Amino acid sequence: MNDLVAKLVETLDLETLEENLFRGISPANGWQRIFGGQVIAQALVAAQRTAPAERQVHSLHGYFMRPGDPRVPVIYEVDRLRDGGSFSTRLVTAIQHGQAIFTLSASFQVKEEGLDHQISMPALPGPEDLPSGESLGEDILARAPEPVRRYWMRPRAVEFRPVSTDHYFKREKLPPEQHIWVRVTADIGDDPALNAAVMAYLSDMTLLDTSLFAHGLSIFDERIQAASLDHAMWFHRPLRVSDWHLYTQDSPSSSGGRGLTRGSLFSRDGILVASVAQEGLIRPRRMD
Repeated sequence: MNDLVAKLVETLDLETLEENLFRGISPANGWQRIFGGQVIAQALVAAQRTAPAERQVHSLHGYFMRPGDPRVPVIYEVDRLRDGGSFSTRLVTAIQHGQAIFTLSASFQVKEEGLDHQISMPALPGPEDLPSGESLGEDILARAPEPVRRYWMRPRAVEFRPVSTDHYFKREKLPPEQHIWVRVTADIGDDPALNAAVMAYLSDMTLLDTSLFAHGLSIFDERIQAASLDHAMWFHRPLRVSDWHLYTQDSPSSSGGRGLTRGSLFSRDGILVASVAQEGLIRPRRMD
């Protein structure tokens, strides 16, 4: 496991303060606010710590209420709402400076067999046919604005290989959809709980951007005030985040200063492992 992935796993390994009470910290990366995916993943880990071991998360729903302060820890308080015959439900409140910054509800289920179907994965180039992070910056993003280059060239535990990068250096209106291959850059093992938490972490990346394509804008555009408002995720089948997954995204609507994006995560062999939906703030700034 490389240092960046080890640091991500460490960030998700919450400290237990008391029964149903946990503490999470943020890496010293110089960001002004905590990355939303980190709060989602840490809240899920807190819920997992209180759920029966034989039950795995199948869905989560979260709301962002305040920006997280990366300089201080986050306290996660878990409410054990219900343990039924097949399902367990948990409510997690993330607290900083005495105020809730995020809430997450998660449902866990015992493994069982049932009806099975899924949509098909789109036919797209594989990750080996696309530029890696280093060559992406040298060959393609050299034409992109400086904030875009900094974002893609920053060392990280998660590797992305977008099928198209047109929206980063073009200002024309594009169809509101994108496709990105994604994986963690080292093997984190087969633990279902850890893999689900890391997948929740990376699922928050790139979604808001998709809702801006139809307007010829990017998440890096200074004319836009952008932030995640809510996040929902459904886990359908077993997954390993150390393997490549295709993250397909589309934005069916934007209105009222908000954009909605849906996502599907497919394994290399075309298995739909998870689905995502997120609404984000994409408010035009007043340029006085």
